[in-house]
Amino acid sequence: MRREDVTRDDGTWVGLTLDVGDRETAGLCVFGAGQRLLITQGSRPVLLAVLDEHLDGVDFWRTDAYRSPVPPLRADTARTLAGSPERWAHHIARYLDASPESPLHGGRWLLSYESRLRRWRHPGTSHAEYWSSMLVEGHPDGYLDWYDHAIVWEVLPLRPMPAADDSRVKAYRKQAREGTLPPVLLWWVSGLDCHLILDGHARLAAAIAESVEPPVLELYRAVPSDDLAARTDDAVGFYEDELARCAELRAVHGPTVPDGAATAGPLLARRLHDLGTSGRPTWCLPLPGGEAEWHRLRREVTAGRDWPAG
Repeated sequence: MRREDVTRDDGTWVGLTLDVGDRETAGLCVFGAGQRLLITQGSRPVLLAVLDEHLDGVDFWRTDAYRSPVPPLRADTARTLAGSPERWAHHIARYLDASPESPLHGGRWLLSYESRLRRWRHPGTSHAEYWSSMLVEGHPDGYLDWYDHAIVWEVLPLRPMPAADDSRVKAYRKQAREGTLPPVLLWWVSGLDCHLILDGHARLAAAIAESVEPPVLELYRAVPSDDLAARTDDAVGFYEDELARCAELRAVHGPTVPDGAATAGPLLARRLHDLGTSGRPTWCLPLPGGEAEWHRLRREVTAGRDWPAG
């Protein structure tokens, strides 16, 4: 896997691109069968979901089979990498690449520090209140409401969130107060229109308990390299055409016409940044066996318990 830092024009680090080579399928994978979704990790069902008939949300059933692809983070590692999201991103990317049960498959990905979730908190809302409201409740089953969260994307834990007095949460609460809390790793899944917590359930619980903003790294599919190259060429071509157009106007009308580089340059920079960081839908593979297999797995994992998923 090839990693490359992504920065803004002013040098601000915003994320890390991951170019994954010949990995045809992911260990943590989304399958679809009609309006039904299945997420598996290896051979284990992790989450079953079905879209409601009006497409206002998703009923889900979460199993206890999920395992994080990132091993437990040591306190000395947290102290060493504290305050450096880029170093954390490189650290976590190595585990995502090495794990056979991560969401990575062949293609281009972004591990972004600029999570959209941060931008939607109202200044008058505490961090505890905001992040608590973003968490999808329910175990083992629940409902992901798209109607009430049409703009803000929720966070769905892949295991039950630990309590504030859990021993792991207590340890992370100290790190949260000290400003050394490791980031929470999220995975954007477009088919669910939400973020799944890949790693950091206890860290997020600690941040909520201390009412501090949790550091977040968001993983999602990005524009493929070949498509990115073609779109970059188009953007540069537009920039060059704009320079030529402005030069012709200046030759006729004089310096009252703005210089092309001054107007088109910032636009080109924004377009290139957006191209490099824009997301793509999550891969969803056809479920072998289709809806019949989905229903078989549903019966197996719910073990006779009622789940209103049709």
